[in-house]
Amino acid sequence: MHELAVAQALVEQVDAVIRQHGATQASLIRVRIGPLAGVVPELLASAFPLAAAGSRMEHAALEFTHAPIQVRCQTCGAETEAAMNRLICGACGDWHTQIISGDELMLESVELETASSLTPES
Repeated sequence: MHELAVAQALVEQVDAVIRQHGATQASLIRVRIGPLAGVVPELLASAFPLAAAGSRMEHAALEFTHAPIQVRCQTCGAETEAAMNRLICGACGDWHTQIISGDELMLESVELETASSLTPES
């Protein structure tokens, strides 16, 4: 399952964000996935705890936002939504289109905790 490799890469990327901001851990990780990305969100969600075990994000919640498939028509220039396996222009019906959204897999945001946010106030 290649989702485990994706989860491991995600852990590395989030760990770099944690270090960059001087945080202690991540509490929420949001990933944007398009239907054409080749990653099954449910499988990534089940692989993530394995990849994150023992890391500074092992207790973080993993959330997904879904990117719609959008295409730009090379004939009429319109940008419209399209369906999987039907990447045609929604305006003129032409099949000469370019994917502009829906194939992404990206780290959208990370909520971090610092040492001061973990310390109870007196």
